[in-house]
Amino acid sequence: MEKFGVKNPKASLAQYGIQTKGKAYWNLSPEELIEETVTRGLGVLADNGAICIHTGTFTGRSPKDRFIVKDEITRDTCDWNDINLPIDGKFFYQLREKIQQYFADKDVFVRDAIAIADQEYQVPLRVITEYPWSNQFVYNMFVRPTEEQHLHFDPEWVIYNAPGFEADPEIDGIRQKNFAIINFSEKQIIIGGTGYTGEIKKGVFSVLNYMLPKERDVLAMHCSANIGKDNDVAIFFGLSGTGKTTLSADPNRLLIGDDEHGWSKNGVFNFEGGCYAKTIDLTKEKEPEIFGAIRHRAILENIGFHKNTRTVDYSDSSITQNTRVSYPIYNIDNIAKPSVGGHPKHIFFLTADAFGVLPPISLLTPAQAMYYFISGYTAKVAGTEVGIVDPKATFSACFGAPFMPLHPTYYAEMLGQKMEDYGAQVWLVNTGWTGGAFGTGNRIRLRYTRSMITAALEGKLDNIAYATHPIFGLEMPTKCPGVPDDVLNPRHTWDDKEAYDVQAMDLANAFVDNFKKFEHKASDKILSAAPTAMV
Repeated sequence: MEKFGVKNPKASLAQYGIQTKGKAYWNLSPEELIEETVTRGLGVLADNGAICIHTGTFTGRSPKDRFIVKDEITRDTCDWNDINLPIDGKFFYQLREKIQQYFADKDVFVRDAIAIADQEYQVPLRVITEYPWSNQFVYNMFVRPTEEQHLHFDPEWVIYNAPGFEADPEIDGIRQKNFAIINFSEKQIIIGGTGYTGEIKKGVFSVLNYMLPKERDVLAMHCSANIGKDNDVAIFFGLSGTGKTTLSADPNRLLIGDDEHGWSKNGVFNFEGGCYAKTIDLTKEKEPEIFGAIRHRAILENIGFHKNTRTVDYSDSSITQNTRVSYPIYNIDNIAKPSVGGHPKHIFFLTADAFGVLPPISLLTPAQAMYYFISGYTAKVAGTEVGIVDPKATFSACFGAPFMPLHPTYYAEMLGQKMEDYGAQVWLVNTGWTGGAFGTGNRIRLRYTRSMITAALEGKLDNIAYATHPIFGLEMPTKCPGVPDDVLNPRHTWDDKEAYDVQAMDLANAFVDNFKKFEHKASDKILSAAPTAMV
């Protein structure tokens, strides 16, 4: 039995090996999905209008349980490592059949959606979910087809999402009961044993990060992007805690997207149609755009409420520190429509250097841009992860290693070529510590960082003197509107200059040591940009 809003009349679950005795709900509206979630006891409404759900045992991605089928397509092209884990195709087919059988006596929810805002590169998706709120997540996060598109919808990729199905590790070729497996030959993803919605989003991201560079000459990027009044595009790379979402949300610029983008011959485009943001300790004052977007059609994951209310307590981490919200991008007022822009003039690599070594802003050469892109550096501090007491250097290639199936040098060379073709400037921005390491120094003031980014965007750093960092070789501006001169050179902010030099050399050594695993595929040009170190 089927219930649907609008669909291609030729579409059938039988195409995907599913003969369900339950109901098949096709392309329900968000309001219908919210009602299904509430009436089935799978979620409750907060007083701000958002639906609140629990994702179950898994409240984050499980990277050790994400696999890619190793076959003729991927065998010699995928960068096999402890992130891109290979699996034999027989286990994919075995598990897919089990999911199909699992769905046989259940209601299922089918959503047709589109990845990529630029119509020339769009990838149509069909996602079959066990839960209505998973289906609404897909509505929120991807581009929503028009009614006419629904009537003729032909998916390129199909995703099976069955949180309640658990595998048998002893016979299914995997590590434990949960899994996410990508099959490029079948153009399918299967997800089981986990309700964490981010597995859907990041599964599609991984697919695009493989397809677009290899097949369509598009650089896939884990970044946010915005556009100014003069149609000047800026993109922001950065790992968690570096300020990527905060700094790209600029009241004077329109948001293209907050997480995943491509850079083609046409310019920059969003992969998504929504946002998926962390909410721990969220306040209206700190993140007004995100706070205001949490309303009707938003989905809050694993949050708590203030006692005896339906008012969200964003400080509640009793379930997880990784509390999240997804919402359609139109829940934010200050957005580009559609989510596309021209070629970026400025690219910002954001890093929260907890050692207080890197300059608050520096201009990178093309070689340095590729080197620091591959490095993907930030630092974790106490309180960000269990067991961390002292600052810890963290490197994630291309600022998104868990989602990059190709070798990092492949993406870096594409970045260097794009810079050359379109004249983009790349800036390394330290949003971390100054005047000393974490525990001694202070976090660089947000208003200083905003002033530096604004100055770069407005060309106010173009015709000034620069100083070269003696160890990292970075070009540091000596003047910047709204920023004290001493702040611009990190060594000047330390009382103990010799202690700074020691700390800087230690960090340089960490960079060089981390880069050893990339050296065999990195060009001499990239290798020449390494800091001076004594490993």
